Amino acid sequence: MSTAVEAVRVEQRRVAYANGWWGMAIFCASEAMLFGLLLGTYWYLRFRAVHWPPPGVESPKVLLPLLLTGLLVASSVPIQLAARAARAGRLGATRGALTVALVTQASYFGLQIHLFLADLDKLTPQQGAYGSIYFTLVGAHHAHVAVGLLLDAWLLLRLARGLTTYRLNGLRATAFYWHFVNALAVIVVLTQVSPSL
Repeated sequence: MSTAVEAVRVEQRRVAYANGWWGMAIFCASEAMLFGLLLGTYWYLRFRAVHWPPPGVESPKVLLPLLLTGLLVASSVPIQLAARAARAGRLGATRGALTVALVTQASYFGLQIHLFLADLDKLTPQQGAYGSIYFTLVGAHHAHVAVGLLLDAWLLLRLARGLTTYRLNGLRATAFYWHFVNALAVIVVLTQVSPSL
């Protein structure tokens, strides 16, 4: 097991991104394709429908989803700070910044799940094309946030035993993942609230 000093030394000698980072980049590229299909489906259905959302379904709220997305996007700052602190070998700062990111992301997730369940009281996925694509798109994004929360929690548990090259690479890959999820959040929420804009 390497120490924080050895992890920093390896990081300083590194001339390319670690395999874990590249693996996450490839994973995010494949997920971008998935969301490209979902977004394409949403817009195809929207432009083919006479009414979007259909009569009897209220238009989505705008302010709260945009504020929550801003909160999630803001979590890119502490996750990036955690990755930088880890590259410098500062374990305490790494843990602190990662904890701030986790709390911010978990707050977003909790509030979004509450809104998601409230939406299910008004509309179901079985009520036509709008309900189906709405819940598929938003649900897929929430699933990606949940995966990110698990990655954060796993890293915090691993960092309790110190900083190693493996954990540093994991943190960099997780930071990449969160930047991707946060960019995706902006696209998803703008699509979600588009009928009200």
